[in-house]
Amino acid sequence: MGSSGGGGGAAAAQIPTSFGHELRACLRCRLVKTYDQFRESGCENCPFFKMDDDHERIVDCTTPNFNGIISVMDPARSWAARWLRIARFVPGCYTLAVSEALPEDMQIMCQDSRVHYTPPQRL
Repeated sequence: MGSSGGGGGAAAAQIPTSFGHELRACLRCRLVKTYDQFRESGCENCPFFKMDDDHERIVDCTTPNFNGIISVMDPARSWAARWLRIARFVPGCYTLAVSEALPEDMQIMCQDSRVHYTPPQRL
């Protein structure tokens, strides 16, 4: 199959196989996949969470509560991806917003991995 499109270096994330109740969004990068897809391959943007090894982390690091979905094929060239601050992430489906914060121990894991985490804004 191969990847299509222009300049992408990183492999794309899995596209959700279903758009039902099993969809979840990563609390750090907002990538949207099904629970089973996170269990199989973790989060392509946040491999340090090791969700594919520790399935308890899927519940800690993702949420079923999110608003909207955007599909991004070329994040570096997409104005929408830049606006949503996902331009450096892999191509895939992302939520527009999550309202839950990442648990504190997972925030520490981000710091230890030298990865930026921005908690959701309170409205």
